[in-house]
Amino acid sequence: MTGELTIREATATDVPFIVDSNAAMAMETEHKMLDRDVLRRGVAAVLDDARRGFYLVAERGGRRVGCLLITFEWSDWRNGDWWWIQSVYVTRDARRGGVFRALYAEVESRARIGPNVVGLRLYVERENSAALATYVSLGMSDAGYHLLQTGFVELDGGVSLRS
Repeated sequence: MTGELTIREATATDVPFIVDSNAAMAMETEHKMLDRDVLRRGVAAVLDDARRGFYLVAERGGRRVGCLLITFEWSDWRNGDWWWIQSVYVTRDARRGGVFRALYAEVESRARIGPNVVGLRLYVERENSAALATYVSLGMSDAGYHLLQTGFVELDGGVSLRS
């Protein structure tokens, strides 16, 4: 796949691509089938309320080839926000072509000039060694935490986190 790679903020016209990307990512990484209606509403909710975060979309040759979501976590210890990188997806035919690297560079650039941004965080599946290697190559390191959660029963038709 050739052509110039551009990164931009997502708009409402990107919702179907982001929904498809999130569904594909969930299936590839966790073997989970997401409810597309709930997912569509969840993606739209971010676009409707900037306090929830924002999506970036990568395009090459006018074709969408990747996306990610940034959400915010307030840190009282630092009096600022951590930006969480989530819902990362690069289309199969665009992988190993610098798409995530370009998305990450855009996120890092925005975060460094953003008011009260204290750093970037993300989580990665333990078995996803390719993604982990990519993140480490970009300067990210193990934060020294285990991720724990308590899931609740299905809400609004969504996927239950309880197994």
